[in-house]
Amino acid sequence: MSSAGLHVRLGLLLALGLGLAGCGNSTYTWGWHVVSPIDARGQNNLLFLTSGVWATLSISLVSIAIAVVIGMLVALAALSKRRAFRAFNRLYVEVFRSIPLLVLLLWVYYGLPVVAGIQFGVFAAGVISLALSDSAFEAEIFRAGIQSIPAGQWEAGRSIGLTPWQVMRLVVLPQAIRRILPALGNQFVYVLKMSSLISVVGYQELTRRANELTLVEYRPLEIYTLLVLEYLALITVVSWLVRKLERHMGSADKGH
Repeated sequence: MSSAGLHVRLGLLLALGLGLAGCGNSTYTWGWHVVSPIDARGQNNLLFLTSGVWATLSISLVSIAIAVVIGMLVALAALSKRRAFRAFNRLYVEVFRSIPLLVLLLWVYYGLPVVAGIQFGVFAAGVISLALSDSAFEAEIFRAGIQSIPAGQWEAGRSIGLTPWQVMRLVVLPQAIRRILPALGNQFVYVLKMSSLISVVGYQELTRRANELTLVEYRPLEIYTLLVLEYLALITVVSWLVRKLERHMGSADKGH
């Protein structure tokens, strides 16, 4: 998607939201002034809502970074010749892939202080929950990507004197990451959306701020419509960046 196409798409998203004012139940009196950029009250509300963007991005970026590292290590365990490591991989993936994120979050935030005497703040609890939940999916993505590399690549690396770890780090992983980049991008989008659940423990991201503003303004339809547009715009930009990175890595491969 070109930058012009991105601007057009964002413009259409904004037009869609504003267009809702003229459709639906004709008896409903819309109150778009609460989020209007030309109204002083609306400007303050918009500033309050959009200030949650950084909170959403920060917790998502930290969580996905940790999840990728954990997922890669868990995936390597699945490829080990040792049965104990392979068993650990299956147990880890099945457990954290099966637990709903909201349940895991509530247990980390409310359960750990009781069970283990460990109290995390809302940001740390959110990162731990998101990272653990997503790492199970990342592990499967990495495992599939590594196993898709032809055995000849391993043999070629070993033939020039590389150790198994060097073959993995220098030969196999770079190729695997190029192949799984779209899947990694999808997981980042997933984490962005799931970060809205952290609002239940008080983290001041986009959804939490929309909930708080709704209690003040009593205009849930207008505020949550804007929240939908915020997520659409945010994920559109992230998807565009991922595609741009894919094209860049593809061009680098052709150059070699």
